[in-house]
Amino acid sequence: MATHTITLTVNGAAHTAQVESRLLLVHLLREVLRLTGTHIGCDTTHCGACTVLLDGEPVKSCTVLAVQADGRQVMTVEGLEKDGKLDPIQEGFMQEHGLQCGYCTPGMMMTGYALLTRNTKPSEREIRQAISGNLCRCTGYVNIVKAVQYAAAKQQ
Repeated sequence: MATHTITLTVNGAAHTAQVESRLLLVHLLREVLRLTGTHIGCDTTHCGACTVLLDGEPVKSCTVLAVQADGRQVMTVEGLEKDGKLDPIQEGFMQEHGLQCGYCTPGMMMTGYALLTRNTKPSEREIRQAISGNLCRCTGYVNIVKAVQYAAAKQQ
């Protein structure tokens, strides 16, 4: 099996790894870098639990090859917290009870964070559209929307 040396920046830290051509980004993050906040849900891009930011854009890391991240910036849910302080999106999920089982939460947070970086005052419709690629089987989405609204208001 062919291997490649890749270098990428994850949550602000540079990493170099030897990876097989077929290794998925989600497996690099979880198994090689031990960043287990990114969840594996469906392996088919349907659920969004594995969503991370690749150069600032939300991607489902179960269908991105690790070699595609070579030379790029990756942000995972672990990268939201800065110096012991929760990001407003994390606070929003806590304050507005935006999670139940928590399985979809990392992907929802990353999708919400990405939305708020490009739209600081999203409407409810825009929030729902942004998270439409992320499935939640527990909450009914109402409190997830409220969590993103909380974060938007806090950032103002």
